[in-house]
Amino acid sequence: MDTKDKTRGRLSDWLGLIRFSHTIFALPFAALATAMAFSGPLPGGGYPTFRIRDLVGVLMCMVFARSAAMAFNRIVDADIDADNPRTAKRHVPAGILSRRAVWGFTLFCSVAFIGSTAVFLPNIVPLLASLPVLAFLCGYSLAKRFTSAAHLWLGIALSLSPLCAWVAIRGAESIFNPADLVAPLILAASVAAWVTGFDIIYACQDAEYDTNVGLNSIPAKFGIAGALKISAGCHVVMLFLLACLPLFAKSVGFGWLFWAALGLIAVLVIRQHSLVKPGDLDRVNQAFFDMNAAISVALLVVGVIDCYWVN
Repeated sequence: MDTKDKTRGRLSDWLGLIRFSHTIFALPFAALATAMAFSGPLPGGGYPTFRIRDLVGVLMCMVFARSAAMAFNRIVDADIDADNPRTAKRHVPAGILSRRAVWGFTLFCSVAFIGSTAVFLPNIVPLLASLPVLAFLCGYSLAKRFTSAAHLWLGIALSLSPLCAWVAIRGAESIFNPADLVAPLILAASVAAWVTGFDIIYACQDAEYDTNVGLNSIPAKFGIAGALKISAGCHVVMLFLLACLPLFAKSVGFGWLFWAALGLIAVLVIRQHSLVKPGDLDRVNQAFFDMNAAISVALLVVGVIDCYWVN
């Protein structure tokens, strides 16, 4: 492949670079928070004004912020990826896309994310928060160099999606009324616990490599068996928080259908952990992608139906 091809790349190369299919983990929670934000009364009375452009804004912010963070991750981890046999064929170390091109893509997505927050004007909070949010998202890529809590960093990064969507829809009035933030904070905390748990499972594949080169991760620090126990604990916390959502966020309107979905999600979580054993990591990708994609989509579909049609 020549330099020109490496700069332009094919669409499939760019989608592969940012693992576009993994958008399914965070986007449904942002969409659910958006639906919740429109369904609940505002602290000062009335309901948020429904605008199609707000839905477009949430989608644009999600796509551009995530794409910028993923591209940045691929650049700063390029040398590590090249040294790790499992990741050596990723786009930058394999030479499929040049570092210069990926830097340009990262810059473009970063600017596009910040610009997308203007969609929510006159609500200026998303625009003011755009740079700190982007910095935190990109900061995850450096975290494993100095802390084993990098998995939690990723969890918190993805948990910002429902919280930011809520504030973007409901405005500064929500920020200055703590009671109005209960629902999105519980949802965000559940996302953080969920993502932390499944990222630990995924990181088990690199436990030996991380240990050998001095990178920080839960599997490298506690061993694979210990890491899987910590992951299971994170997912227990996730289920507990989701159970709290209809109890402490009654204005949103979750009812029996949400409880039924929570039972299904619990089954999927149990199934996820049954697929991975300390001595058998062959089904990590199935546990990581299939189970978690089903969890996020199920919660979105059931949550929206329960908010608007059942109760």
